[in-house]
Amino acid sequence: MKQMRKYIDRYLIQAMSSMALGLFSSLIIGLILSQLAKINFLSFLQPFADVANASSPVIGSAIGVAIAYGLKVKPLVLFSMCIAGAFGYTAGGPVGAYVAAVIGSEIGMLAAGKTSVDIIVTPIVSIVSGCLAGQLIGPAVSALMASLGTIINNATLMSPIPMGILIAVVVGMVLTAPISSAALCIMLGLDGLAAGAAVVGCSAQMIGFAVMSYKENGFGGFISVGIGTSMLQFANIIRHPQIWIAPTLASAILGPISTAVLKMSNTAVGAGMGTSGLVGQFSAFAAVPDGGATLLIQVVLMHFILPAILTLIIHEITIKLGWVKSEYLKLEAL
Repeated sequence: MKQMRKYIDRYLIQAMSSMALGLFSSLIIGLILSQLAKINFLSFLQPFADVANASSPVIGSAIGVAIAYGLKVKPLVLFSMCIAGAFGYTAGGPVGAYVAAVIGSEIGMLAAGKTSVDIIVTPIVSIVSGCLAGQLIGPAVSALMASLGTIINNATLMSPIPMGILIAVVVGMVLTAPISSAALCIMLGLDGLAAGAAVVGCSAQMIGFAVMSYKENGFGGFISVGIGTSMLQFANIIRHPQIWIAPTLASAILGPISTAVLKMSNTAVGAGMGTSGLVGQFSAFAAVPDGGATLLIQVVLMHFILPAILTLIIHEITIKLGWVKSEYLKLEAL
């Protein structure tokens, strides 16, 4: 059991969380730049966005280096993952890059520092093992994840209310937990209504925790959680799980409104981001380019105003019931 926890921590939490940083620094920033480039005086940003588009192996390089960094490998192994990640991404998308980086990093570390020609042997071992893994394993795992994502997307179209609740709650909780919801949603390829529900669920967690904890953490905490990450509250959740009730119930209420009533769509890139860096909001307009003022109103209501109102109401009820105290939400770093 202890060994299993070690593997889960290393390959599910550390690797995927680091993968999210690589995605944010490449694919997600590329999306933001491409949306900003639509503004006339910011059109000069388009060439920068093109470098980081979804088809570019640069994304794989960013994923590979980020995962290797998260796994705390030696420098030669880390830099080699630039190539292995790019190759894996070309072969099997983000999943291929993940597989290539994880296996290349681990096998590369077995060779690192073992010979007098380490500067040659370590990169060769790291790159070859990573590329082979990306080529042989990546496509199969990627296809499996894509099939699962297709099932979720189709199920949401057929049963928007229960799936809206399920997706909003689960993805929102994954966002707040030390697992990368962004990486997970991109791997699954969530889009359309499913992605829309995921963003609403994530937004409810982030904005919910931000407004709930404003009294304890002030404006700095509000911004850090609201457009940074609600993961900052996870240590408090471990100590007092009941503080998770309000934002999670808000997710469950708003999810089906998004899927069944407003029919809000989003993209795989924005699905697991919520209000972090406003990526989920940029992605909403990328998914529905002609959404105009109607979409803007929906985004403001469903991603910001309603999560704040619902979470505060439920939070006050939990306080009156004696389940929660305001000090439970205090961030230690603030």
